[in-house]
Amino acid sequence: MGVLLQDPDSDRLYLRFRRDWESLLVEEDEDDLDVFRALAEDLERKAAEVGGERLFEYLQSTSSATLQITDGEPVIAEDFQRAVDRFYRQHVESSVLKFRTHLPRYSLQVAAGPFLENREVGEIDLVETPEDLRVDKDMFVAQIAGRSMEPLIPDGSLCVFRRGVQGSREGRLVLVENLETSGNNRYTVERYRSQKVQEAQSQAMSGPCAHRLESLNPDYPSWDLDPKEEKYRILAEFVGVLD
Repeated sequence: MGVLLQDPDSDRLYLRFRRDWESLLVEEDEDDLDVFRALAEDLERKAAEVGGERLFEYLQSTSSATLQITDGEPVIAEDFQRAVDRFYRQHVESSVLKFRTHLPRYSLQVAAGPFLENREVGEIDLVETPEDLRVDKDMFVAQIAGRSMEPLIPDGSLCVFRRGVQGSREGRLVLVENLETSGNNRYTVERYRSQKVQEAQSQAMSGPCAHRLESLNPDYPSWDLDPKEEKYRILAEFVGVLD
């Protein structure tokens, strides 16, 4: 049904539950459906009131044939929210509801730094997203390779992107494609900057725009995009990290 993760230092409880209750319960169980839908919120509220440890004790002492909690086991976690999401994907097999609870994951690896060569890009699986992420058909998941966007985007993390960057790109984290690939696809994600170039013999910034991709990690350089504009295409905007 879900995963509960306790931070032993703060006694805070992190939890994530499945959302496909409709596929598990028959129409006659509509009352139960409402209960299960509210379960995560109810447990989160109780944990805030009494703490994670006391909630675990309560669940273990009152478990029934309908709702049971397994024995706890120690795990290593630096970021508890990302950890509970990771454990959820490892242990909970929920029904796939594409573009409702799941997004397609593509085989491309996105370089956090210089462009990265990829083989043919295709959909390889579907990844369940957090409940608070409102998904749509323009979203997809890809993996990050590199450390230039840390700490926001860890090396190896799965990230959500949205196709079609609307409005100004200034300051946004964007997925860029290098079109001069000789048959291979090359992608990178960086912060996009665009600034007017100062005209000669003038103090006004009124010349053509200079485009730059910036790294968030100060240990990695930022770099200018080739002025040959048709060489690059902005594919998508970074939405968030899944894992």
